[in-house]
Formats: sequence, structure tokens, C-alpha cells
Amino acid sequence: LRWQWRQRIRLYLEGTGINPTPVDLHEQQLSQEQHSRAHINERFQDQKSDISGPHLLPVRALNEVFIGESLSSRYAVCSVLFRENFKSCKPSFKFSLHRASYYEISVDDGPWEKQKSSGLNVCTGTGSKAWSYNINKVAHQAVEEILKIAKKHGSLNMPLNTELVQKVTNDYNESLVYSPEEPKMFFSIREPIVNRVFSSSRQRGFSSKVCVRSRCWDACMVIDGGTSFEFNDGAIASIMIDTEDALCTVLLEE
Repeated sequence: LRWQWRQRIRLYLEGTGINPTPVDLHEQQLSQEQHSRAHINERFQDQKSDISGPHLLPVRALNEVFIGESLSSRYAVCSVLFRENFKSCKPSFKFSLHRASYYEISVDDGPWEKQKSSGLNVCTGTGSKAWSYNINKVAHQAVEEILKIAKKHGSLNMPLNTELVQKVTNDYNESLVYSPEEPKMFFSIREPIVNRVFSSSRQRGFSSKVCVRSRCWDACMVIDGGTSFEFNDGAIASIMIDTEDALCTVLLEE
């Protein structure tokens, strides 16, 4: 038996027309159209929707924050909930055509970069074993093909065998997981589109702060797959970890 302090993510929203009122996805189990309508209803009911300054959201993320257009974010959340309890969510075939998410991102107060992808995932150490891991893990086959190319160019002086490929694969995948107690986040740009307009100098990595400026039409920011905030054009989210938000948990050792 020992105590463990699990870090959590705090979020600030600012910009034009933001709505800090959340929609609970677990309770409502909405379709994409109902999900968008719920945010619109909340916006008109809440007189605080004209807030423009930084607004600290009343929730903390223990696992991850996902930002993306509703067709992507809603489908992804349904997939997570469906795995947890297949009766609680019924994904629809109409979600198969995802809408790309357009946004700008700044990591650790660095320069802003335009991004177009199927969404952005930012996780804690607790969440690094789950969705983030599956987004970024590499397959044995991919590693083997890369090592074969390296060997072809004379950059690999050791014999290429199954044991080496497996070791490299495991080492890389294990590097994606870190302790829940570490006060840092891991961001992942999911399925990035890279061209002359949209850059992607860093598709993933550790950070202490991530800022996202939305250029989306019908986007959401989903906290731990259960709480959703509207996140459309003009909204800016500041995502960070404060050690004051750490959750004290108990580990039962065998």
C-alpha cells in the first residue's frame, strides 16, 4: 500500500463567443447532430457566453483532452465508451466520414503553427497507457522495414534479426508511457495533413503547456471522454498542468 499523486490537466478558455458551460456525454449519449444542438442550447441559455478573457474551466482531466471537429471527436468518444460498455453507446455509420480539424497550436510558448488533422490529443502520465499510446505506437512490421532501409544505406552495422526488431519496437513504444506523477503532458497530432500550408514540425512530444487556437466550424474539446465544451473559430484553449490539481490515490501492492 502506497500513496501516488496523479497529475491532472487544467484548462483555460478565452476568445470570442466562448461558452464555458459543458455538456455531459455520459448522461446524454448524444448523436452528432444532438451533440451540436446541445451546445447551441447551452449557449443561448447561458448569459456568460460573451466572456472573452481567460476562463478557468471547472473540470480537470485525469487522462486526456481531445480537440477536434464534432464528427471526429464524437466518433472517437463513442469508440472509447463502446469499448468500456458496448450497451452504453451505439456508433452510427454516418460518422465514418470524418471532417478534418483546422487549428493553430503553440507548444511551450513557441511559435504558432497551422495544423489540419483529425484532432489533437493531450494526455497525462495516467492517460499515456491508453488512447495516446494507441495513436503513437509503431508496429513490428514498420520498424523492420525502416531498419532494412537503414541497413541498405550502410547505417546499420549489426545483423538484422527478429530479436533486434522486437527490441527496437518495444523500446520505442515503452518510451510513450510515463509515470502519472510526472508534471508534464504528452501531445499527439492525430493523422496530420502536411503540405505547403500546414506544417508539422512536431507531431508528438512532451510539453508543460499547449495552446490551441480554433479555426473549426463545429468542434468540441472533450475531457476524459465524458465532458464536452464547444470549441469553434476564435476560441483559444490553454492546456497545462498545475501540481495543485494532483489527485491523491492509493496503490495496492501485491
